[in-house]
Amino acid sequence: MNLEPLGDVHALGGSDAGRVTAFARPGTDKHFFLDKFFCRLNAGTVLEVAVIEEPAAAEASLDPMRSRLLAALTEPGSAAMLAARLGLPRQKVNYHLKELERHGLVELAEERRKGNVTERVYRATAASYVISPSALAAVSPDPARSPDQLSARWLLALGSRLVQEVGALLTGASRARRRVATFGIDAQVRFASAADRAAFAEELAQSVAALVSRYHDESAPGGRSHRVVVGLHQIPALPAAQPAAGAEPGAAAEQDEPGRDRNEPGTEQAGTRADQEKPR
Repeated sequence: MNLEPLGDVHALGGSDAGRVTAFARPGTDKHFFLDKFFCRLNAGTVLEVAVIEEPAAAEASLDPMRSRLLAALTEPGSAAMLAARLGLPRQKVNYHLKELERHGLVELAEERRKGNVTERVYRATAASYVISPSALAAVSPDPARSPDQLSARWLLALGSRLVQEVGALLTGASRARRRVATFGIDAQVRFASAADRAAFAEELAQSVAALVSRYHDESAPGGRSHRVVVGLHQIPALPAAQPAAGAEPGAAAEQDEPGRDRNEPGTEQAGTRADQEKPR
């Protein structure tokens, strides 16, 4: 099967930093991308997302000043340019840039000669970053500890494992100079009632189980195991706006609580997750 390269995805962390190429089937809109983050990439542009796996790189990215520099470096800039733009001392900016470069979060874009001085221009390696739970080592979530399809915390554990495993795939693929083929779906549905939501969850679980049963082949020579994760959760409400001057007290309190289903007061979360494996 012929594939057209679209661009690159980064896996960051110490000596393992590298790129993995994303692909598409010619003449179609079928893309291989990084699950929920939908990395539909174009060659020659800043990466949409990079995965941070090393604890030191994660710590560097979470520093408030370095986070500001990363945000500013979606467009290339030198220490002097960034210092003027952010109102910071140039020497301090230069120090933090070197630390970010050491962890693979920024890279040298070009060097410019200005008289007897060489100006180093940097750019961020990605427009956004995701910290893999592997950076938390022993305290990273484990879905195997307490599986519960109706638990929001278990859904979080599944999502954390997804980030960790896809990040590991990217790191391994960068070493082997191979691509990572993944598939993701992101959709929204509005239910008229809690009963409709429960019926949807049940039908969804049955459909996923049927598909897994149809395509699962334990004895296929050269088959590869894949993980299928399906989640359903309520979309959090936007923060309530501050009441305008002269508005009646308590008006803002009438807004729905984020994460609370008005049909089921006190219910933490309801939904379903199918967590299956099947070889290709």
